[in-house]
Amino acid sequence: MSLREGRKAGFPAVVDAHTRVLILGSLPGDASLAVAQYYGHPGNAFWRLLEGVLKTPLVALSYESRLTTLLSRGVGLWDVIAEAKRPGSLDAAIVDAEANDLLALVGALPALRGVAFNGGTAAKLGGKLLGARLPTLALPSSSPAHAARSFDDKLALWNAMKAWLD
Repeated sequence: MSLREGRKAGFPAVVDAHTRVLILGSLPGDASLAVAQYYGHPGNAFWRLLEGVLKTPLVALSYESRLTTLLSRGVGLWDVIAEAKRPGSLDAAIVDAEANDLLALVGALPALRGVAFNGGTAAKLGGKLLGARLPTLALPSSSPAHAARSFDDKLALWNAMKAWLD
């Protein structure tokens, strides 16, 4: 997809036929875009949170190994927004957003049990797109910009995904 000037675009979905939980963010931040990795900002707690949920080492792995491990455990990744204008990395600055085709993706995942939204923006926009087609879970953001909750509080809420992975 070619981007119009001043727009930012996300990454391809990381899923396979065995994906049971799809975690949807909003749109990668500048640090993630710079390294071309989901949750690439060193202060983002995403990989630590999933390490706690899955009880599997992730943080010390290479990025490709992290993705392989997630897929082997039934976890997929994508974003609600395909592209948008956004100065900086805050979701509040997103304008003129174009959504990813979430309905097509979830329809193509035969083992999918639920969708977990990483943060309020993803939950608000993604919830509208998916409606009540399958169970969803709105999780507190893993972003370092949302540090109001402690890591342990976030992890307790993120652990709700385990029901879809068993």
